[in-house]
Amino acid sequence: MMKLYDYILSPSCYKVRLMAALTGMRLDIRAVDFHPGLEHRGPELLALNPAGSIPILEDGDLLLTESSAMLVYLAARAAPEWLGSGMPEEVARIQQWLSFSGRLTASLGGARLHEMLLRPGDIDALRAQGIAALRELELGLVEQAERGRRFLAADRPTVADIACFPYVALAPDGGVALDPYPAVRLWSRALRSLDGFIEMPGIHRLHELKPEPEVQA
Repeated sequence: MMKLYDYILSPSCYKVRLMAALTGMRLDIRAVDFHPGLEHRGPELLALNPAGSIPILEDGDLLLTESSAMLVYLAARAAPEWLGSGMPEEVARIQQWLSFSGRLTASLGGARLHEMLLRPGDIDALRAQGIAALRELELGLVEQAERGRRFLAADRPTVADIACFPYVALAPDGGVALDPYPAVRLWSRALRSLDGFIEMPGIHRLHELKPEPEVQA
């Protein structure tokens, strides 16, 4: 069974747990004392990932240390429809949003670490970068809606959506509100309503009865 080195409050780790749940894959979870123990900086985990980051995914001789690669691997193993149709335009959109997800991690994720774990950083700059990324995400989703599609790269969710979702959903933890982005909130709602969706602290299933946001072009 695949082993995931995991921290329950890490959005990057949650991406992998969520992808596994949505594709029906089982993971052997190895909890890491990320905070306050800094176990990811200890000799055992540095031997696996010299970058000193988590998640880490082990499957036999395969070792993956980037969450986007883990999403693609899980989908390829268990549910290739999450990789899209294979059409060139769709493949390119998926790759573009996978790359974009790194900006969400650096900005919204950095602001969240600053606020929750007191990680050093320029909080005003991190929030400004996060807001810029959210505006780009909002525009991308509005453009997709004009094409009749609800998700980032296709008319169904793909690994691109899972890569971007957690840091967006947790943006308020870093002091960045989601109220100005109705298309983002609709997209988040659609993901949270998927069969097999699992929660993490701060990200819950869709159980409230609020009306859907209205998106204007």
